[in-house]
Amino acid sequence: METLTRKLELWQLRTRTLEVGRRTLVMGIVNVTPDSFSDGGLYFSAEKAVEHTLALVDEGADLIDLGAESTRPGSRAGEQAPTVSANEEQERLLPVLEGILKARPDTIVSVDTYKAATAQAALGAGAEIINDVSGFMWDAALARVCAEARCGVVLMHTRGRPEEWSTQPQLPANAVFASVREGLVASMKIAEEAGIASEAIMLDPGYGFGKRLGENYALMARQQELLVLGRPLLVGLSRKSFLGHTLAPLHGGQDAPVTERDTASLAAGVAAILNGASIVRVHAVRQAVEAAHIADAILAFTP
Repeated sequence: METLTRKLELWQLRTRTLEVGRRTLVMGIVNVTPDSFSDGGLYFSAEKAVEHTLALVDEGADLIDLGAESTRPGSRAGEQAPTVSANEEQERLLPVLEGILKARPDTIVSVDTYKAATAQAALGAGAEIINDVSGFMWDAALARVCAEARCGVVLMHTRGRPEEWSTQPQLPANAVFASVREGLVASMKIAEEAGIASEAIMLDPGYGFGKRLGENYALMARQQELLVLGRPLLVGLSRKSFLGHTLAPLHGGQDAPVTERDTASLAAGVAAILNGASIVRVHAVRQAVEAAHIADAILAFTP
């Protein structure tokens, strides 16, 4: 596997500019939901969510990704996390966002939403980044909201909707990368047409989002080729189901439970960094910070 030296780039956020590429940045995940696959219900109260966020910052998180709606797939065909209205999403999210910024005003907060109304409210409350798992595909008004706010955006590739993932036909290994690249190019075109500056864009290949099991490894093997799109990469691999499936031989043939996937998450994160990722989105921040230091030391000596 050929490794790459990442380019030093600037990511333009709503009120500041973030340097990416000199070292790996760690984005801590905070889910204000009752049903997220990994930590649903643990931080559903605003008080607990703020407390957890501050702990992640103390552990070394460079930025926080705050979400209030789960997009996890269901375990059976036709089963998925229930959708959440924009009003309910905001009721969950805004008190946490406000609490974080009151306690630590310098915290860089990304809001994980595909809804324009929620994005507008969150940006008005101090969010710097909108992280859209659909890459501007699910709400036609979102790109305009982000353009008007001049915020940072994460454009993620998703193949289909969550309710479709369990029944989608598997892609040939050589088709996975092409699907992701084409999808990201389409999202970047929407952003450009809305007036979003290239410097505001971060790209996410969307591991686990419409990619089935081994398709994720086929994507990882070619991830570095996405750098030709001209923007840095953020990856979210933490505790994903395809990692649990890979560990099944160590768990009596059953997928490893979510609580047993952190070591695999670290391994996948290091692989992603060596394949060009500038930001890793994780649940276990301190361990990811340490792993990123090792990966960055390797990259420092990459010709």
